[in-house]
Amino acid sequence: MKVTLIPSVLNGTVSAPPSKSCMHRALICAAVSEKETKIICDTFSMDIKATISCLRALGARFEYGDGYVTVYPIDKNKKDETQCVLDCKESGSTLRFMVPFAASLGKSCKFIGAERLGQRPLNPLLSALKNNGIKIKHPADTFLPLEISGELSGDVFEIPGDISSQFITGLLFALGNMGGGRVKMTSALKSAPYIDITTDIQKQFGLSIEKTDDGYTVEKGACYTSPGEIKIEGDYSNAAFWLVLGAVGRGEKISCTNLRPDTLQGDSVIIDILRRMGAKITVEADCVTVYKSALRAIEADCADIPDIVPIISVAATAAEGTTVLRNIERLREKESDRVKTTVDMLLSLGADIRADENSIIITKSSLHGGKVTSANDHRIAMCSAVASTLCTENVELDIAQAVSKSYPDFYEQFKMLGGKVI
Repeated sequence: MKVTLIPSVLNGTVSAPPSKSCMHRALICAAVSEKETKIICDTFSMDIKATISCLRALGARFEYGDGYVTVYPIDKNKKDETQCVLDCKESGSTLRFMVPFAASLGKSCKFIGAERLGQRPLNPLLSALKNNGIKIKHPADTFLPLEISGELSGDVFEIPGDISSQFITGLLFALGNMGGGRVKMTSALKSAPYIDITTDIQKQFGLSIEKTDDGYTVEKGACYTSPGEIKIEGDYSNAAFWLVLGAVGRGEKISCTNLRPDTLQGDSVIIDILRRMGAKITVEADCVTVYKSALRAIEADCADIPDIVPIISVAATAAEGTTVLRNIERLREKESDRVKTTVDMLLSLGADIRADENSIIITKSSLHGGKVTSANDHRIAMCSAVASTLCTENVELDIAQAVSKSYPDFYEQFKMLGGKVI
């Protein structure tokens, strides 16, 4: 789908969509609890639908209501030798969470997916599972289709912490279902806030988890216990687009509600980053308001916040001086090579931007508009929309539907604030 984004003045208030990170985790915990769980969530992105589809294939049931879904857990006493087929679509979280989780259930499974999913790193996780009783089969040049069988055993899983925090989360889900155990990291952890989200959700489902010097320990005798009802908080990763828009757009201000002030989400640091850049921001209860501001360049370590690097790059085009975003290597393993696609998108619009092995460097620029592609990456598509408000001419965006991966209502919200999309 192609759209044309017309430079517009945007003002007003928008509600942050439910946190994708929290929703994945709540669904998985609910699927192995002792009774049903009502999850309050009014939007279901493609990634969340992929996780629901996989849990359904494993035996969970779902009933939808107005603004919620009720999860009926998997019957773990029901033995079925039939191979389950789990379609993870394009969701890296779904694949990396579900492989160890399904293994902990003793299920024979075939995992499939789309786009770049089979090329994204998986070897360390598969090695940890092989070392603990799981048989694994996949083609030589890709991880998909991936077949697993056998019974996951053991109570200590060794894995590097600097490739993907999703590996550690997947193993924590498995250990919670296996009655406890340890994840021992053989290298320093990156994206630690995502593990904090995992353990927080698991604690809401009755698990006790201890952080150690080299990993995490799930208490012996652990089992998931439903809280009955859980509400999914707003997503800071997606709210970041609106907060940056408030600072750099043509309007007076943008307010974003449904943002928990004491969140564990690492991408909430977007507020601190924008303040460092000079943005005027107020926070009241669950509402963050960002005012049109004169920004200045900064240097930032982005090792723990890869998902918001593209939208920080957009903000940097309006910041006086040269912004340097460091430790961005992991962006190359996302839905696209997100270093390349961020640079290509902003270059196409007239930005002064370049990348080296470890950094993205952006100097204040006047954006003129032009033709860009999302490369089927949801965050690049949303960045293009925000960047269009800085342009003097229209932005023609190809593969605009990529936003449905995490934020299916994005264009409707953009138009509600005054954006023009045709």
